[in-house]
Amino acid sequence: MVSTINSRGTSRAVFNRHLSSVSLRAFSLLLLLLANAAVLATEVGAEAEIEELLHGMFDKPDVVLKVAPVVVAGDFAIADWTQGDMGGRALLRRKQASWVITLCAGDGIRSREALRQAGVPPQEAISLERDLAAAESKADPERVAMFSRFEGMVTMDSTSNQARGDAHPSK
Repeated sequence: MVSTINSRGTSRAVFNRHLSSVSLRAFSLLLLLLANAAVLATEVGAEAEIEELLHGMFDKPDVVLKVAPVVVAGDFAIADWTQGDMGGRALLRRKQASWVITLCAGDGIRSREALRQAGVPPQEAISLERDLAAAESKADPERVAMFSRFEGMVTMDSTSNQARGDAHPSK
């Protein structure tokens, strides 16, 4: 390769290698940003789908269902909810491009150990535990306290989302 030296004493070949290196880093950064944007868009879409599912199942004309926060990790999510003076958390799983409720609980599904026992893979359980704690730390503390009012765990039938068990709401 022939290298020319400019008036500043800089080799054109060195400059071209540096330019190629900068371009490759910029391209890699752009790909990373696009991938993160795609994941975020998917999670935002998932949150909307989950809210729609819960409203469709549990809305009552006289008592508003409020769903938030919703955290998503892979094919699993936790949605916090309140309705009237009750509240709780729903564990959901994406099955064939649709979200289904796998169980309803209060504080019983906040830990990665409980999530693992409910069938959530280890990495998703870690993410859900971390993201739920972060999301709830930004929410109104009185509302977060309401999520604990749902006692026990109710497993939902995955085909119809009908409860299989008894919920024991605190009073």
